[in-house]
Amino acid sequence: MASLSFSPFIIRSHNNPCHLNFKSLSNLFFPSTPISTRPTNSPIKSSPQLRTNSVSESSVSSPSNEPSLADSGDVYDDDPAAELSFLDPEVDPESISEWELDFCSRPILDTRGKKIWELVVCDRSLSLQFTKYFPNNVINSITLRDALVSISETLGVPMPEKIRFFRHVITLYAAASSLQLGIKPVPSKRCLALLLWLEERFETVYIRHPGFQKGSKPLLALDSPFPMELPENLYGEKWAFVQLPFSAVQEEVSSLQSRFAFGAGIDLDLLGIEIDKKALIPGLAVASSRAKPLAAWMNGLELCSIEADIDKACLVVSVGISTRYVYATYKRTLATTQEAETWEAAKKSCGGLHFLAIQENLDSDDCVGFWFLLDLPPPPV
Repeated sequence: MASLSFSPFIIRSHNNPCHLNFKSLSNLFFPSTPISTRPTNSPIKSSPQLRTNSVSESSVSSPSNEPSLADSGDVYDDDPAAELSFLDPEVDPESISEWELDFCSRPILDTRGKKIWELVVCDRSLSLQFTKYFPNNVINSITLRDALVSISETLGVPMPEKIRFFRHVITLYAAASSLQLGIKPVPSKRCLALLLWLEERFETVYIRHPGFQKGSKPLLALDSPFPMELPENLYGEKWAFVQLPFSAVQEEVSSLQSRFAFGAGIDLDLLGIEIDKKALIPGLAVASSRAKPLAAWMNGLELCSIEADIDKACLVVSVGISTRYVYATYKRTLATTQEAETWEAAKKSCGGLHFLAIQENLDSDDCVGFWFLLDLPPPPV
């Protein structure tokens, strides 16, 4: 594998293609005091076919002169009022063990002039896709629980082991309904397929809906709190801005299981995101004499993204839904400022892709933790 190098991002060759080489960078250190970029548009892989259901006029406004789906045998793939219930016939239902869920109001009014709510559920590859509209007067954990059961029964898929959701304000509904069904709720912004799908649905479904309210703000806004001081067990000892070609990142992610390393990957092919294998992906290398415990603790945090805060001369790590930590600080100089700016620019140029690597020291031959990350903007709904 190609070795990692510093800014200005120059990839150096290494004799052993399976080794990673890290080196420390002067004047950069972990914090002693506390203190996003939008990716390029990438199309979501569309379903080969969708089984749609008609939407009740009592909850969602529809033009009276258009025929309902119940009156037609055709499949209305582009009907903005249609609800989706789809399972890829080529996928084994038993292989889908995790769902991604959003349950929120939409900028669409029903016949009563009230915002409708929508349940959107998918898996990480969008092999499972389900949407259902609800009037705002039936929103509770029981409604959500029953809807989750209906997904399993309608599509013939087993209940998942985990359900991820990215909105803090629906934690009560999502957690309660999941636990009642024996499912582990996971608050996490690593709902990448769901976030990209919601962005696509805004452009292709919501704004075309007859009840769409232009300029309407989301009822349930996403939190972006001030970053807190890093917990002691997450401290590293040295770190450096680094980079790898995309092909090397893929190789590192694919070897996680065989090496029993901590971390997580992103299957960009499943998400319909294309990137050149030679494209350089920026990352952060962290060294610690307690690398394995550090990687284990980090692995339980649902790591979302890392951001270089130029104004505060620090790195901010986002985990879970709305938790942000000052991950590292550095002495503000012209050189360090330019390096941080270059790193953020590199992240933006490849659509928000970046990574975190943890190892025992920056000269080690391999890492004990590797996370491939995608910094996505909040969904427009």
